[in-house]
Amino acid sequence: MPNPLAPILNDTKWGELRLAMYGLGQQSPMFRIKDLGKSQPGPWDGEWFHHFKIGGYRSIEWVEVQLRDQTQRDSVADVLASIHLPGVHNEAGFIIYGHVAPGTPVDYISSSSNKSL
Repeated sequence: MPNPLAPILNDTKWGELRLAMYGLGQQSPMFRIKDLGKSQPGPWDGEWFHHFKIGGYRSIEWVEVQLRDQTQRDSVADVLASIHLPGVHNEAGFIIYGHVAPGTPVDYISSSSNKSL
């Protein structure tokens, strides 16, 4: 059965995310990846430089970013907004979409100016 979800991020954007999160140093958040065809996301991980790109990006349905405090939320939100990534704020932090159902409207993550924990 063909995948009903369409890709909305390319390898370049995933690479920008990976390098930006790695570049945050001590403010780098934890992440977990939900792959296409899997019912559950993988385990939480914090190693963006090598672990995030293992297996490539083609199968990423979404990535959830977990934040520990408002300072980290502000840093990450500003970086995500500057990369212009499709996603949403959630209780844990952010979800960045890699694939969505065709015709699904998608918002882009905004800076930290009016978001709080």
